[in-house]
Amino acid sequence: MKRADVKRRTSEGVVFDTQVMVNPANTAEWIVFFKKGAGRSFFLVDEAEQVETFASLDELMPELRALGIKRVEVQL
Repeated sequence: MKRADVKRRTSEGVVFDTQVMVNPANTAEWIVFFKKGAGRSFFLVDEAEQVETFASLDELMPELRALGIKRVEVQL
């Protein structure tokens, strides 16, 4: 799911079960995973539909706040 879509949906009151986890392809990076009802789930992707990665949790948390995410589970 692209940033604009996440931001729009959170502003509409949609609550995502948001998880942050280590990128399995590169354990020095973090990725974001959104779970929605009915078993649907999405990764945070960029405009080219590539999964966005973050170098640190310190870099990632302000990004999630800007998208309207209020709660997140971190999986180590």
